[in-house]
Amino acid sequence: MDAANFPGRVAVMGGGSWATALAKLLMSNCRRLSWYMRRDDRIEEFRRLGHNPAYLTDVNFDIDRIDFSSDINAVCANADTLLLVMPSPYFKDHVDKINVDISGKYVVSAVKGIVPDTNELVTDYMQRRFGVAAERSLVISGPCHAEEVALDRPSYLTIGCSDMAVAEAFAKVIVGKHTHAITSSDVNGIEYAAVLKNVYAIAAGITHGMKTGDNFSAILISNAIREMERFVDAVCPRPRQICDSVYLGDLLVTAYSRFSRNHNFGAMIGKGYSVKAARMEMEQTAEGYYGTKCIYDINASVGVMMPILDAVYSVLYRGVPAQRAFNSMAQHFD
Repeated sequence: MDAANFPGRVAVMGGGSWATALAKLLMSNCRRLSWYMRRDDRIEEFRRLGHNPAYLTDVNFDIDRIDFSSDINAVCANADTLLLVMPSPYFKDHVDKINVDISGKYVVSAVKGIVPDTNELVTDYMQRRFGVAAERSLVISGPCHAEEVALDRPSYLTIGCSDMAVAEAFAKVIVGKHTHAITSSDVNGIEYAAVLKNVYAIAAGITHGMKTGDNFSAILISNAIREMERFVDAVCPRPRQICDSVYLGDLLVTAYSRFSRNHNFGAMIGKGYSVKAARMEMEQTAEGYYGTKCIYDINASVGVMMPILDAVYSVLYRGVPAQRAFNSMAQHFD
């Protein structure tokens, strides 16, 4: 497919809340939509009810305009643009089933996580594994909780692509009445920031659970954005404004919002839950749990000073008590 006809036929790959919210936006701008979900029973329920039976159940769809399938290869073969919206821990379980040629497709990642085991960004993995060109690789991020997008509350997404014309074209099909789209060429920076903000949201949740107060929360987040900037500048140096909404805005909403599963996960740990118990209590995936280890492993070879990341890692993976880890962390704050 050439850029002039982009995005063509779009396929949503995933069945969670973020996939559902993005599908709602796409349905406002596209005649038809393909939708891959791995479970046939969920598809049948969706068709019967007219909404996702498991997520954002108040959002109704014109199902006559949706082609559902649990066959990932059939969906990929028939689509021009693939919108990846799977939780990062299960990303490879899905995409490694693809055996059709997708090198000529456009691939948009809304995963907001790092590929497990390989510690690769999603766009890098898709380029290496499937031959998807960099100029056909896009990302979606920004301070946009799925619940608020679905409720049509004012939201601003950022679409990243090395080809700005492609980013602008996709922005036109992902907007809504109150949902706006900004474009950027900082693809890798956006991807790393989307992982880090989940780590810092866990930290913010832990401090909330420990009842350290608003003053300390403010210091934590002001140090978190600087820590994010240091890391992102080290792994993908280029001019960027770290206070843009796709970096700072996404950090703030994830750290403070009641919709933030990473914040809620951290809050349980701060209240005294074990990491195992907190994970079991969560109904949805707290991607920051996995992102913490991925970034920690990457930083082992980069060497950026990241006291917040180190503290969260020590709590989640070394069993260090949260109070002790965060007291040590705070000694590095200014």
